[in-house]
Amino acid sequence: MNIDATKVIPPGTIANRWKDVPDYIIGVTKEIWEDRGVHTLHDYYGEKIIVRSPASVVVGNDDVIDATMATLAEFPDRQLLGEDVIWCGAPEDGVFSSHRLISLATHSGDGVYGPASGTRLRYRILADCYARGTRIEDEWLVRDQGAIVRQMGMTPKQYAADLIAREGGPDTCVKPLTPDTDVSGPYAGRGNESEVGSRLEDILTRIMGADMAVIRRAYDRAVQTEYPGAVTGHGHADADRFWMSLRAAFPKARFQVEHVVGRDDANMPPRASVRWSLWGRHSGWGAFGAPSGAMVYVLGLTHAEFGPWGLRREWTLYDETAIWKQIHLASP
Repeated sequence: MNIDATKVIPPGTIANRWKDVPDYIIGVTKEIWEDRGVHTLHDYYGEKIIVRSPASVVVGNDDVIDATMATLAEFPDRQLLGEDVIWCGAPEDGVFSSHRLISLATHSGDGVYGPASGTRLRYRILADCYARGTRIEDEWLVRDQGAIVRQMGMTPKQYAADLIAREGGPDTCVKPLTPDTDVSGPYAGRGNESEVGSRLEDILTRIMGADMAVIRRAYDRAVQTEYPGAVTGHGHADADRFWMSLRAAFPKARFQVEHVVGRDDANMPPRASVRWSLWGRHSGWGAFGAPSGAMVYVLGLTHAEFGPWGLRREWTLYDETAIWKQIHLASP
């Protein structure tokens, strides 16, 4: 389903300054981070915004501003390069966007990743946002933390253990996002009605239902994949390896599709965004080593583009460090 931006954006809001929703999302991101307009978060984020990342749940714009300042102190030259915005909406409900971007930054200051190392980083981010007017009120954010910590010489498992210790131990550390720590926000939508969105949802549902043969049926043989840890793959085997190792680690976890958006725009391939989750025990051998029995929540975001021979490019992210943190916290 194509959505006309002039009908989606209420007059006097986004349309006043930005030509469409992608221009708004990419422009606001640059203004906040690269143009040092941290104060504009008072205008662009709701006072009671909820920002969910696999690592934590942040409620309130003041805490978001604090976190933004801390990140810029640690990575003062950070750039955020927007690759795509997959979106939908309606005048009475606001607009929803799923934003894919590349972050370039130098670890020049002390912070959550330790003493300044001078390491030059490149990693991907996927972010789902809900906005009314020009204010974002609900957000789901997944950074490729696995890529960040590996570039700094650590494994996600090591980093998670070190973070727990630096945060004061298991009893006082910041708790990762789970259904128990999540907070309900103003957005309760499920996305839009789109053939390409339904197509991606069906593929992921089949994979999580152990129908791994769907990869050979639905993916282009020359598919390019981008997975956690900044891992680029090509072909069916790399896609199969990634999804098999994730599902094998949590074979009985409940898979749930949370949100689906599809678009078919001029000068762009048909593409879709799906936010999904796994919730269950780490009961199998797979991407996270020996089964620990820990209850683990995985927040995942997937973007995909389709071509004449099937799914031709896929980007999927989850936070490996947040998963390891949950495993560590459940261990003696």
